[in-house]
Amino acid sequence: MSSLLQPIIPSDSITLHTPTQPTFGELIKAGEFEQVLDNALTWGIDLAANIVLVLVLFFVGRFIILKINGLSNNILKKSSWDAVLKGFISSIIQTILFVVLFMIIIRAVGVKTVSIAALIGTMGLAIGLAMKDNLSNFAGGVLILLSKPFRGGDYIKAQGLEGTVVSIGILHTILRTGDNKTVYIPNGPLSTGNITNNNSLDGTLRTDIIVNVDYGSDIEEVKKELLAIAREHPKVLIQPDPFARMTKINTATLEFTIRVWAEKGDLWGVNNDLTEKIYQNLYERGMISSLQQMTIHMAKE
Repeated sequence: MSSLLQPIIPSDSITLHTPTQPTFGELIKAGEFEQVLDNALTWGIDLAANIVLVLVLFFVGRFIILKINGLSNNILKKSSWDAVLKGFISSIIQTILFVVLFMIIIRAVGVKTVSIAALIGTMGLAIGLAMKDNLSNFAGGVLILLSKPFRGGDYIKAQGLEGTVVSIGILHTILRTGDNKTVYIPNGPLSTGNITNNNSLDGTLRTDIIVNVDYGSDIEEVKKELLAIAREHPKVLIQPDPFARMTKINTATLEFTIRVWAEKGDLWGVNNDLTEKIYQNLYERGMISSLQQMTIHMAKE
């Protein structure tokens, strides 16, 4: 009967208060130096254990990531994709794997991943607002890799610069100029601007050489001489055939243009060889003088 008279107390109305651990300052004020030493020793052991755990996870995870990255690189090498695109994909895979390893380490040492994710999200928003230009550069890099206006090894002109494409990074495209300088062009403006790619589909390019001769020179003789010089060069292509015509009448000279085609790797050498040969031959024939002449007609009174 007595058990029936016991009051029924809802379980959710019972609150258990767990004693809180005193801080180091409170223990020192209370003179509990032995407890302070004991807590410090416990904290130090836990810290050392976490450090060892972090180091073990990092080196093991890094070893696994390198193995996975090497396997992915071998798979990418067998594909027909561009070498620059392969390097971009490899760097993205490696970055994602290291981010996953970081989350695993954080979770292993007892930090809540929810709070870390919230912190990363907040930091990502702040960084994104501060680095919006870099986000456009990243989007530009992805667009360049998808549309492929140029590839690694192409000689391009863009943004007032020109050079050979070394690599396409996440934020920048790296060019090597003719004087062996390294130029970094942001991918954002590069993807939306004009790009001149000097790498033709069939591997041939054309060079135009401007020649100025004196007034009184025979036009047909000049054209014949220019074509003969071009056709004698072993690296000038026969098809398309070299072209030479008078294209402009200047104040003191007659301007001729000669156009020849050559393989991409031979173009600069052909241009220089023809320029030197043309000057030498035309100067010997008296078609190029070393003095600028001007004729003045005096009006009679």
